[in-house]
Amino acid sequence: MPRRTRLVLPMLAALALTVLSVTISACGYSSDSKDVVEGEVVELGDLKYQVVFSRFLNPNDNEDSAYLVGQSPAKKGSSYFGIFLEVQNKSEENQKLAETFTIADADEQTFDAVPSESLYAFPFGGEVEPQEPIPAPDSTPQQGPIEGSLVLFELPSSASENRPLTLSIDGPEGPAKVTLDL
Repeated sequence: MPRRTRLVLPMLAALALTVLSVTISACGYSSDSKDVVEGEVVELGDLKYQVVFSRFLNPNDNEDSAYLVGQSPAKKGSSYFGIFLEVQNKSEENQKLAETFTIADADEQTFDAVPSESLYAFPFGGEVEPQEPIPAPDSTPQQGPIEGSLVLFELPSSASENRPLTLSIDGPEGPAKVTLDL
């Protein structure tokens, strides 16, 4: 084997190992920023919020119809959009959950969450017990396919064209902003 090849191979292996270790160490990364992207954790007071998943919902799909229980059909030119959240109370006291969620598109149009009768619905303004998560263990949303509590929106078709969409979560330290992955 030529001398040059013997030097290049260990250098490439070291470079690959460095890239792999940086990638692995970034998994589960969280910061104190109130501006995050979908999948990252954001802290509001003693609560940690994480958008697990977001997507448009299809009322003709069996799974999605469970998320849309009690909803009238979306207005013409609109669709239902679901954001699935996990929340963790890291304190030793009951904590109040956010009451207000809004989505803003790139044109700064805002859309408020709509009430939901679904078993998967997020408990707006409810309380979470010390060291407990939302959704609660063994609850319908925790056992569901996405394993998150649903915050439901009705968005006009133009919203998906005006990306990015940003979710605002009301909290004691001001709102957190989560850039949604569409």
